[in-house]
Amino acid sequence: MRVKVACVGGGPAGLYLSILLKLQDPAYEITVHERDPEGSTYGWGVTYWRELLDKLHAHDPVSARAVAESSVRWSEGVAHVRDLATRQPGDTGHGIGRHRLLEILAARARSLGVHLRYEDGITPDTVPDADLVVAADGVHSALRTAHADHFGARLTPGRNRYLWLGTPHVFDSFTFAFVESDHGWIWCYGYAYSPERSTCVIECAPETWTGLGLDRADEAEGLATLEKLFAHVLDGRPLVGRSSGGGAAQWPTFRTLTNRTWHHGNLVLLGDAAHTTHYSIGAGTTLALEDAMALADAVRTHDGLPEALAAYERVRKAALLPAQSAARHSAQWYENLTRYIDLPPERMFALLGQRHSPLLPHVPPQLYYRLDRAAGQLESLRRLKRWLGPRLARTPLG
Repeated sequence: MRVKVACVGGGPAGLYLSILLKLQDPAYEITVHERDPEGSTYGWGVTYWRELLDKLHAHDPVSARAVAESSVRWSEGVAHVRDLATRQPGDTGHGIGRHRLLEILAARARSLGVHLRYEDGITPDTVPDADLVVAADGVHSALRTAHADHFGARLTPGRNRYLWLGTPHVFDSFTFAFVESDHGWIWCYGYAYSPERSTCVIECAPETWTGLGLDRADEAEGLATLEKLFAHVLDGRPLVGRSSGGGAAQWPTFRTLTNRTWHHGNLVLLGDAAHTTHYSIGAGTTLALEDAMALADAVRTHDGLPEALAAYERVRKAALLPAQSAARHSAQWYENLTRYIDLPPERMFALLGQRHSPLLPHVPPQLYYRLDRAAGQLESLRRLKRWLGPRLARTPLG
């Protein structure tokens, strides 16, 4: 019997799941339904780390190689605070254009025989007849909303306003810039996603947003204001918005989504339809792709669909707990920026890197910094002792 899978949503999670299921069983009849035209997408670039690339190589080396070849890399972070800057080495990060990522995954899915249907919006009344229906239709998932009481979705709004932009300025490292305006602090996160383009996310408290007039400005006026504020990190290059019209830019507050359960009959949630984590930890695409890996593995290793979906939910909910905790504390760090911003830049940057810690909000920042440094030195001594131990044992005495 042919197994039919309908994936509603042609983002990274839906496309990658279709690839993995086809690789596991070429007899699967898989259709991805995407409401938007092919090649249209929101956002600019996405970030990921080496660990994800290793997992992609383990599951499908063909698409993994294409993703790696289309990515840019950085190994430093820099923070600008007022007119001071500090730079620190870090783990190697990767950036890839969202459009390019979708292009790679769509081409790979097609090559395996997946049916891709664009401009094919699916509603709860037009759900395809399939053995497995995957709701990969985002945070506002219509398929999830149709069974709202069952899934128990909960949206928790954050405090700060943010705006996702692009720029032709290419950042040479992951860049933070904190600017003090007459109405409070406003900051950006910037990272390259191609040799020609970067993503630039702007964030500020609601009182700064209104004080600067960004709530009332049309898109062109708002971009002009932001370009002046961040000219020192943009090298005078422009910022690019999503719209070419004169309407107001959308400055949402981030909403964290959780669901009580992730499946209902033959319907299962994937990616942002199941969960969201604050953008400041840069894990959204990674977690969505890991969802796809886990769901494909569960389908492969369980004979029955109910058992497979239950196992998928159990595995992913457990795996998400650290990321959700890190994202919650990261968002709170920025919401309480004034607690840290007047530290010397290198100390502020160090605590920026520690923003996932549940202890940081409860310990005076200067004390936390000293304790963290002391703990780091002790760990360095422990590593040195472990390294020297066997060597000293082999060293002749006298």
